[in-house]
Formats: sequence, C-alpha cells, structure tokens
Amino acid sequence: MKRVHFVPKRRLLSAALLLALAPVVSAQVATGEPDDQETTTAQAEADAQTLDRVVVTGIRSSLTSSMNLKRDSQGVVDGIVAEDIGKFPDTNLAESLQRISGVSIDRSMGEGSKVTVRGVGPDFNLVLLNDRQMPASSIEATNASNSRAFDFANLASESISAVEVYKTSRAETPTGGIGATINIKTARPLDNPGFLANIGVKGVHDTSAGNLPDSLQGDDLTGEVSGIFSNTSADGRFGIALSGSYQERDFGYNEAAVGGGWYAFPGGEGPLANAEPAANATNAPGPGDIYSIPQNLIYAVNGVQRQRSNGQVTLQWAPTDRVTTTLDYTYSENKIQARRHELSTWFNQAASETSWTDGPIAAPTSYTEYAGCFNPATEQWTASDAANVCPAGFEPRWGDLAMAGSYNATRNENKSLGFNVAWEVTDALDLEFDYHSSSAESGADSPYGSNNVIGTAAFARGVTNVDFSGDFPVLSVLLPPGMSSVGADQMMVTGSSFRNSYMKSEVDQAQVRGSFDFADYSRLDFGVSSTEVRNRTAYNFTQRDDWGGFGNGAADYADDLWIPDDISGYFDQFGGSGGAFGQFFLFDFEALREAAIAARGGDEASYLPPPNFSTDRRTTEKSKSAFAQWSDTFGMDMPLNVAVGVRYEETEVTSSALVPIPTGLVWAGNNEFTVQFGPDDFTTLRGKYDYWLPSIDLGWELTDSMILRGSYGHSIGRPQWNHIQGGQTIDQFAGYEGGTGSQGDPGLKPLESKNFDLSFEWYYDDASYLSVGYFRKDIDNYIGTAQREIHPGLTTPVGGAYFLEAIANGGCVEGSVDFRGCVRGYIFDNYAGTPGVVVTGTDPNGQPTGTIAGQPGDPLALFRVNVPVNKESSQIDGWELNVQHMFGSSGFGVSANYTIVDSDLTYDDYNLGDQFALVGLSDSANLIGFYDNGRWQVRAAYNWRDEFLSSTFDSWRPNPVYVDAYGQFDLSVGYQVTEQLSLQAEAINLTDETTRSHGRHDREVFYATQTGPRYMFGFRYKF
Repeated sequence: MKRVHFVPKRRLLSAALLLALAPVVSAQVATGEPDDQETTTAQAEADAQTLDRVVVTGIRSSLTSSMNLKRDSQGVVDGIVAEDIGKFPDTNLAESLQRISGVSIDRSMGEGSKVTVRGVGPDFNLVLLNDRQMPASSIEATNASNSRAFDFANLASESISAVEVYKTSRAETPTGGIGATINIKTARPLDNPGFLANIGVKGVHDTSAGNLPDSLQGDDLTGEVSGIFSNTSADGRFGIALSGSYQERDFGYNEAAVGGGWYAFPGGEGPLANAEPAANATNAPGPGDIYSIPQNLIYAVNGVQRQRSNGQVTLQWAPTDRVTTTLDYTYSENKIQARRHELSTWFNQAASETSWTDGPIAAPTSYTEYAGCFNPATEQWTASDAANVCPAGFEPRWGDLAMAGSYNATRNENKSLGFNVAWEVTDALDLEFDYHSSSAESGADSPYGSNNVIGTAAFARGVTNVDFSGDFPVLSVLLPPGMSSVGADQMMVTGSSFRNSYMKSEVDQAQVRGSFDFADYSRLDFGVSSTEVRNRTAYNFTQRDDWGGFGNGAADYADDLWIPDDISGYFDQFGGSGGAFGQFFLFDFEALREAAIAARGGDEASYLPPPNFSTDRRTTEKSKSAFAQWSDTFGMDMPLNVAVGVRYEETEVTSSALVPIPTGLVWAGNNEFTVQFGPDDFTTLRGKYDYWLPSIDLGWELTDSMILRGSYGHSIGRPQWNHIQGGQTIDQFAGYEGGTGSQGDPGLKPLESKNFDLSFEWYYDDASYLSVGYFRKDIDNYIGTAQREIHPGLTTPVGGAYFLEAIANGGCVEGSVDFRGCVRGYIFDNYAGTPGVVVTGTDPNGQPTGTIAGQPGDPLALFRVNVPVNKESSQIDGWELNVQHMFGSSGFGVSANYTIVDSDLTYDDYNLGDQFALVGLSDSANLIGFYDNGRWQVRAAYNWRDEFLSSTFDSWRPNPVYVDAYGQFDLSVGYQVTEQLSLQAEAINLTDETTRSHGRHDREVFYATQTGPRYMFGFRYKF
C-alpha cells in the first residue's frame, strides 16, 4: 500500500497543471511518423522511469531528505535518511538517533543502546519495524528484567534506509509511545527498481581493549563485513532484496564504584551519633543535615567480546499494477562474552575518622575505618589506632581485600516474519493487510549462566581510607606490620554466585488499514488491528555465602593460580588514580572454578546455576484497536492542513508468576542475610482497560517556505513487566535491618499523556531551515510505589535470645567496630551445633564462619514489599531548537539543535524516604559540521547531554543516582575513489571522554567509568 502523507491543495493544483499540459506534449510527439512516435513514446516512458529513480548520495542529500521528511509530514516528525543504501551515518542506530533534537541515549559498555525522548524514558517509547510493533528483551545481571525498552545495539545499520521519529500523537500509530514512536524502515526492492549490490569491509581498532590486563585483552583489530543485493525483474513485477552484516568488536571498560550504594542518615543519627566517630570528624554534619557513608569501594576491569549478526530477505510480487505483495524476514543476533576482575573493600558503618563537605547535603571527602581488634580473654572488640596498632591485650583481626572475578556470556536474538498485501482498489480507495510474528529472546550463552562471580580474598586489610574529594575515589590500605604486599599464599576462594536470567517477548499482530480520497481532496484513513504480546522473564541462582572462606582456606589453592597486577594503572583518564592502592590478583576463571569444586569435595552444583527457574513471570496482553482520521486543506493563499483522528484501544492482561515461597532467614555474614526458600508455586492475576485517544494536527502554510504547526493528542504507555506480575516475590538477599520484596498488579492503568505541540518551521533555502518548537506533556497514572511492611513468618536472630545474650555477656557494644562480628562470634562459640547455628570453618583471623538462623520465639523479620500503584501525575514541557544551513555550493554545512526539558516531578535530595521522580530528564544538544564536495565527505559531530537522574535506587536503597553531564566528539571522513569504490574512516569518542554518576552529593560517586576512543577504516564497493 502507498504510504501517502496528506498533500496540500497548492501541490495538488501544481500536479493538475502538469496534467493539463500533458495533451500538448502528446500532440507534439504525435507529429512524428508512427514508428518514430512509438520510439519516442517508449523513450519518454524510459525517461520518466529514469527521472523517478534519480538518487543523489552524500551527507548533503541525507540531510536534505531528512529535512523534507520533517517538512512534508503530518505533525512533528524528525528522522534520519541513509546517505545511500547500505550506508547509514552511524554504525549504531542509537548513536544516530541521538543526533535528533529531543532524543538522548543511555550508554551500555561505552555504546548507545536505549533512547529517551523529550524526557520520557526508554520503556515508554514505542519502536516499529516497517510500521510493525517490535518486541524487546533484555536481561539484568542480578535479577529478571522488567523493561519494555528496545535495545538498538542489537541492530546493525547497514540495511536501514531511514528512521522516523514521530513526536506527536497519531491515530494510526500503535499505542505505547508517550515520548515518541520510532519507525525503522528497511529497503524494499520495488522501491528501488533495477539491480543494486554493494559490499562493505571495515576494520575496527578499539583502544579500550588495550587498556586492560593481558588476560582480558582482545584483538587489536577486529572486522566488519556487510552487503546488500537488490534486483527487480525487467517488467518490475518481481523483486528480491538480501542484506546481511557480521561484526566483531573487542573492547573494554574500567570502573570505580560504590556499587553497594550509600547509607544516608539525618545529622545526629547513624554512625556519627557515636562519640568517638563524631570526635574524629572534620566539619561534621550538623543536626539539620543529611549525610551518607559508603557501603564499599570497587575497582573493576572488564574485557568484552561481541559478535553481531544481522540479516534480512525481502520478496515482492506485484501481480497487477494495483496489487503489491511483500514477504520479509528479519534476523539479528548479538552475542557478548565478558570477563571481569575486581578489587574491593567493604565497610561496616563503623566510621573511625572522616572529613565532610558543607551541608545541608553532606558527603565525605575522606572516609576511614580502622582495623578491628579482638581480646580473646574478654571476647571484646575495639578499634586499632591509625597505625594498625591495637590496645594491650587485643589482637588485630585483619579485614578482607576482596578480589572477585567472573566470566559471563549472553545471547540476544530477534526474529520477525511479515506478510503484506497493498491493494489500490480504485483511484480513490486503498486497502492494506499486514501480519507479522516477531520475537526477541535474551539469555545465557554459557553453562555457567548469564552472570556469575567467584569471590576471592586475602585477609590482610588494616586501616582503610577512601579519598572522595576528586572525581575518582582514591583507596588507601594499610597492610599488617611487616607486610609490604599481599602474597599469593594468602589468597583463597570465598563466596560465589552463579545466576541465570532469561527473557522472551513475542508479538503477533494483524492490521488492516485503508484510505479513501474524496472528490473534494479530503481524505479518510482508517484501520483495525489485533495484537497479542506474550512476555516471559525468569531468573534463578546458586549462592554460596562463605565470604570468610571455607575448607582449608589458602592452603587449598596453588600459588600459581594467582597472577599479580596493580589495578590502579588502568584508570589513566582520571586524575589521582595513580596514587590509589591497587594490588590485586587476576586468575583464570575456569581453573579457579575447578579448584573451588575440588575444595568442596567435588560439589560442582555449587558452581552452576540451578537447572530450573525460581522466579518466572509470564504475561499476555491482548489488544484490539480501531482508528479513523479525516484530513483536508482549507484556503488557497495560506492553506491550512487539518487532520482529526481518534483511536480506540482495548487491552486484556493475564499474568502468572512462579514465586519462591520463603521458609527461613539466616545470618550468613556480618552484613549478609539470606532468605531460604521452599517449593515454588504459580499465582495468576488479571486486568483490563480501554481508552479513546483523540488527536488533531494543524499545519498552516504561511508562505511557500514557512509552516506553523499545532498538535494535540492523547497517548498511553504500558506498565513495566514487573509492575503487572502475578505474585509476590521476596528477595533472597536481605540486610541487617530486614528484607525487601515486590508484588505486581495486572489491573494497573497505563500511563496516559495529553500532548500539546506548537512549532514554527522556516525552509529559507535549498537544504537549509530553521525551526522552533514548544511541547508539553501532561502525564497521569505514573506508577509509583507503595511500600507495605509485612512479616512473612520468618524469625531473625537480630534481637533474639542469642543476640541479646551476646550483648549482655559477650561485651558486644552496639555502634562499636565489628559489633556484628562480635555477636556472631559469641553465638558460634557458645551455640555451635545447636539447631540453626552452623559453623563452616574459620577465617584467617581464627574467627568462625557460618550461618545463624532465627530461633522460635525470636523476633519476626520485617520485610518492606514494594507494590506498584497509579498515584503520580506530572507535566513535562520544553523547547526544541533546530537549524540546518548549507553555505551555498561551497560544500560546507552545519546542523545544530538544542533541547530544553523541564518537569515538576524531580527528586528531593533532602527526603530520605522512597519517592517517585522522572528519570532520564535532561537538556541535550548536537553540533554537526560537514563538508561534501562529491569526492570528499567529512563530518564532525559533537553530542552533549546534561546531568540527569537515572534511578531512584542505588543498589536496593532509596537513594538517587545522577549521571554527570557528558559530551562526545565523533569524526568521519569519506573519499569517493571511483563511482563504485569509496573509502571511509571514523573515530568515535575521539577525545576519550569518561562517564560518572553520583548520589545526593556529587562527591558521593556511584560509578566512574573509562572506555576509550574507537577507530574504524574501511571501504564499500558498488557493483
């Protein structure tokens, strides 16, 4: 079916004038001889076909096509058009989309992946492939995924002909896109008649792969190959198009993180409420301040290898001039293998010496915890001094220098099979039938699961300090007296976790659309559709909480398993990193896993994920919809184009969830509690909703070059998958204060947005324009969280009989250093072997390790279960400024845009409770300069995004996570050697920028990540 945007009467009159002149041309042709007449007529038809196929390539033509897309569309539409078939301007679609005003991207491992549009996050932007709703899947490291967001990193760009971003509501568009509906268009053979074939080869050098330990480094140069073949029959009835690409990329990223998050306290509470820490605090927070202390500090190096395969085949047959059938199949696979090594220190909320920024939000510029000291005679604990020296009668108990490692492998696969019949029933009536079945699947690509970690440690940490005064947290560790470095003979395996996440989403969609052109040039578009979305997210893990070690400790592991290195040397882009304590050990993951299995007496199951999922959420959404839209043009001198439509949407939700049934709670380590589970069971819930979604678009052509647009419409965005899960889930990992959980509600309403747009566009010269737009979104039914406090019948040893006895008779003083270790030690010493008290060994300090379960009569553990509710409303508004200017025929041009976004729903840093705020809200800007003279094509692009809130939880605590402002400079240079051969060189992140996120204060670092520039050089040959 023809996709025809509404054509103003002025252009229809021009077309009518040309048709009126046609008889004159025919008369001139008829003056020749009959044979000459036939020849001339055939030549005219051939010329018409040739003119219809004029293709102008290059950066300028791409920007011109994108400008015309914006100019000729109904409503506010932006997009990117390929410079040539098989040659999209960026190697990643997300990286391309960020060039559009109002579009910002989330980066994963240094590459764009998901998009935020006009302040609306990735879950509420709908992605279409050739006007079909696409499924999306992803997995998380330590849990089942909740996201509906489409990951553009799974798609290569070579077979993409255009990407359209519809920012205003459209009656014909499937629901789900509040920020925007993004339509990815692929090449169709009958749209490009004749023979077309090209192949591209590219070499990639990612400098981030070289800034890694030798065992994590990949190849210095990896390859990419892509190609496209398209051909049509001589009469234009048949067409076939094949495209494919294969890309390998080896890269890395290094990060410093307070991955466990920050503990926030009101001034006068928490650790600084104790006399000694308060006395040793410089510029201590006042009673009215909020201050935070770190849970841990992690330095990590990551080596990643990725293989991405994409392919598409399209078959078209036009049995008549009025009927076109299309059968297409699209496939993509993205495989990722990642190895990681860490050095980390964990803190105990036992601040010994600190210094602070000014309030009212105070962050530590320096945080120190002294070593623990234990008196065997009195079984009392205290702290050392700043030189690791303990008081008389006390012995030091050295903390652990944790050095975890992992080997993860995942696979993302997307499939889409579609069939389309477009029928021009009459000159006025068009009908189209479209059906597709598509799936997206993400899961493990390794027998070890999708994410795993083997913890190792040397118990040699004394006084520990972190300097938070700069952008990079600098660690200092004072080793035991006489020890200048940690030896391989001190290393042992501690705890471990082997996790398996899985997600699959499927869409079956049938659509019937049509249009009818009335005699007065008005038009009616209409359609009905049926869509079924099935989603499954599942998760399971094997966790061993022996963080103090097990078995014979270091004696179980040969010294040659450990490879010494200094992790601080891998952060050269951060000032001060070279002064950090960085001594750590690398290891071969598979070899150490075998050694750990042997140390456990051959217990391989401890180092594999379970065969079955314990969390399994299955949701089906069945939607039926219908739309109608009428459009017309009024006036002649200053035409007003009007389009009025309405869409009806009805959705039924059925959600079943396999949830683990909690049976017990054990104290596994000073800071770790683990929930024990019995048999799992499914529970099912249902919901239903329906909406009428009106829309109106106005386009007033003030002059031939000036357009004033106004749009108003309603749109909805569906809840995340976890929000509508069919059961209650208790999280396995709990804290000293209690545990957490979640429960969904399929009866939740979707987000509903009332959208208003007003814009002015001035197309003042060839391929040059200026536009200013204002937008506002009034969004209701935002899903917030209501927290319910429950007691699921699990007793906790905290506050129980053994616990209180340890305080009364064991000398354990709350607030003192290693208070929890003191309590655990007392219980192990006095009650080992009794029900619920299991000793598994001793750590290098001679302290027992194991688990302590709550006893009958002990307090019931408190769990805070998050329940989603429709309770929030907000207003987002902003401005989009665009300019594109070509400097005559010089070949030089510039394109720039700036987006300002604001909302009334922001995070209150002074509020310590759970709260709702819009994530992803930020200003953004692009500046692109280019030169295109036919042979040379040069493009320099700078993209900037302001600071934004990325999460309202930093680990499992209600704390904000802000991503610092980030700007990146990219450069590409192309040279057309011959008509067939072109060369291309590209540089991504040329200035080697780093990313950083933080908590309530910018000194509360959450992640500081270093990647590196990426260079590519290749050629493309057209046949």
